[in-house]
Amino acid sequence: MHDIRLMIPGPTPVPDEVLREMARPMINHRSPMFSAILADCRKGAQWLYRTSHDVIFMTASGTGGLEAALVNVLSPGDRVLSLVSGVFGKRFADMAQVFGAEVHRVETRAGEAYDPARVAEALEAGPFKAVLMTHNETSTAVLNPIEQVAAMVRARWPEALILVDAVSGLGSAPLETDAWGLDVVVSGSQKAFSVPPGLAMLAVSPRAWQAVGEARCPRFYFDLGKARDFDAKGQTPWTPAISVFYALAKALERMQAEGLEGILGRHLELTTGLRSGLRALGMELLVKDEAAASRAVTAVFPPAGVAPSDFRKRMQAQYGIVLAGGQGALTDSIFRVGHLGHCSRVDILGCLAALESVLVELGAPVEPGRGVAGAQLAWQQPRPAAVGA
Repeated sequence: MHDIRLMIPGPTPVPDEVLREMARPMINHRSPMFSAILADCRKGAQWLYRTSHDVIFMTASGTGGLEAALVNVLSPGDRVLSLVSGVFGKRFADMAQVFGAEVHRVETRAGEAYDPARVAEALEAGPFKAVLMTHNETSTAVLNPIEQVAAMVRARWPEALILVDAVSGLGSAPLETDAWGLDVVVSGSQKAFSVPPGLAMLAVSPRAWQAVGEARCPRFYFDLGKARDFDAKGQTPWTPAISVFYALAKALERMQAEGLEGILGRHLELTTGLRSGLRALGMELLVKDEAAASRAVTAVFPPAGVAPSDFRKRMQAQYGIVLAGGQGALTDSIFRVGHLGHCSRVDILGCLAALESVLVELGAPVEPGRGVAGAQLAWQQPRPAAVGA
C-alpha cells in the first residue's frame, strides 16, 4: 500500500501531516473543542470559496452535498436547466429529476465545454427556478466556463438560482462564489483539499437561503436549515466525521500557507506539463481546447492496439501508479491521469516515465524520454496567470 501513488481525480493522496491529524483522540462533538475546529474549517473554506457567506459542512460524499443542494431549494414541478458535459453533469440532472423537477438538458459532446451560444438559446425557454452546472467534469476532463455562463443566466433570469458542482474543481481552477453570483457551490474533502473522503461542503448565498425557506422537497439528514441552526452553536445537527474535520483543518492551514495563486498556478502548471508530455509522445487527448482542459485530470486515448484497462493494470503492477479509467460511453476508450491536490512536478515526470516504459513494453510506437522532455520544456516557458484565468 505504501508503494501506491494515486493519480486519479479523487480520492487524492493525503500529506503525512494531514494524515497524522486523524490519529488524534476522539472528542465530544458538542464541545467547545469541536466548535473551535469547525470555526477554523469554516473560515478556511470561505477563503477558498471566495465567499463572505455561509459554508455548511455535512458528513457525506460530494454526491450527498449535491443532493442537499437540490432538495433544499427546489419543489416538485420546478423548471430546471441542466448543463451536461459528462457523467457527473448527467448525475446532477438525474438527481433533480428524481426529486420531481422538470429538467431541461443541454448536453455537449465528449471533451467539449459548455457552448455559450447553445446556453443562450436554452435560456430563452425559461424562466427557470435553477440552473445546474458542473465546474470541472472529471469524466471527460473538461473545465467549464462557469463565470461566463453564470453572467448569461443573471442577465436573462436574475432570480434563477445557480447551483454548481465544484466537487473536483474548487482548489484546482478559479472559482469566485460571490463575484460570479453563484448560489450553492458544492465541494468534497477528498479532492483538492487532499483529505480523506467524508465531508461535503456547501457555500450558500442569501438568495439560496430564501429559497430554502420556500422549497417543498422532503429532506431530513440533508436539511440545510437544521445545519445552519446548529452551525450557529458551533455544532452539526448529526454526528460529524470528527477525524476528517481534524484533517481538513490542517489541510486548509497548508493551503492558506501556499496561497490561492500558488495553488491554482501549481495545478495549471501540472496540467500544462502533462499535456505537453503526452502530446510529445504522439498521444491523442480527449480535450483539444487548452482553455477547456481540466486542471484536475487529463483524459487520454492510448495508442492503437493498447487496451486502456490493460495499460492501467500494468502501470499499477509495475510502478504502483493508479490511473483512472473512462466512464460511461468512454469506459473502453480512454484512461485518465489525475493531477489534483497533493501533486507535484515529480509526480508528473514519474508518471510520464512509467507511461513511456509500459507503452514500449506493449509495442506502442513511442520514443522513451520524449514525454518527460516535453513536460520539462513546457515548464521552461513563462508561467501563465492562474487566478482569474
